[in-house]
Amino acid sequence: MSTFALAVHGGAGTIPREDMTPAREKAYRQGLEDALRRGHAVLKDGGSALNAVEAAVRVLEDCPHFNAGRGSVFNADGQHEMDAAIMRGNDLGAGAVAGVNNVKNPVGLARLVMEHSGHVLISGMGAFEFAHQQRVPLEDDQYFFDQFRYDQWQRTKGTDTYQLDHSDGERKFGTVGAVARDANGDLAAATSTGGMTNKRFQRIGDSPIIGAGTYANNATCAVSCTGHGESFLRAVAAHDVHCLMLYKGLSLEEAVRTVVHDKLPPLDGDGGLIAVDREGRLVLDFNCSGMYRGHVGADGVFHTAIWR
Repeated sequence: MSTFALAVHGGAGTIPREDMTPAREKAYRQGLEDALRRGHAVLKDGGSALNAVEAAVRVLEDCPHFNAGRGSVFNADGQHEMDAAIMRGNDLGAGAVAGVNNVKNPVGLARLVMEHSGHVLISGMGAFEFAHQQRVPLEDDQYFFDQFRYDQWQRTKGTDTYQLDHSDGERKFGTVGAVARDANGDLAAATSTGGMTNKRFQRIGDSPIIGAGTYANNATCAVSCTGHGESFLRAVAAHDVHCLMLYKGLSLEEAVRTVVHDKLPPLDGDGGLIAVDREGRLVLDFNCSGMYRGHVGADGVFHTAIWR
């Protein structure tokens, strides 16, 4: 089979239709479609799933509407701490970064960790030092500044309250991610996030943790998660989808449904995930009212959605 497939997400959460203006909805859908087009172009030209998911996530990181890269939220110190991970399914190669500052595209740095560091996950100043060594594009703080996110932080600044973006009033932001199957049958996944508003203690969620928020294995599937990170960490959500397929023989749809609707809710695991299996079948599912998402196959027809 030489089919290929790609899916992206831009965060899950309560997204009331009445709070979404036509202009805002158009902007979000355009951001998703731009990411799909970039990744699809890679796959259409015979490129790898790994290149496709990195390309798609880079577009979402560059879009200020989503909580990753340029659109990242403020932490308790008024800074932007970003996390990202990438994984390829043919050899379980993986790379991730956590708590990085001023890196324009954290997903690109995560890939360099996989390919050039000898490690899987690096963090903080060590990751920043590695970014310098690898000469990745950096940006000053002003590049990451967004007035709405600053105002959002001001409402929680100086308190012990942290805030999931997808639970904040009428503006919705969240983790971004992509999964793909290429024409060779290889799978890949990538995830990137700015985390929680007003997060403290250099908190790290599920996005950069292989098996929790990001996972890819050619034997089964590739997965990228979005939602309440602590719950996805405890559930080892992405890897659990793989395990249900590998050990219990569930289909991708059955495995995703079990994780998203049965295993995560008892852990207060609001959110969702996108996944693709080795046959190129896609599942985009969530247990809340909406998730920014999109997908495209070899037919080149782009689909985007927000609500169920």
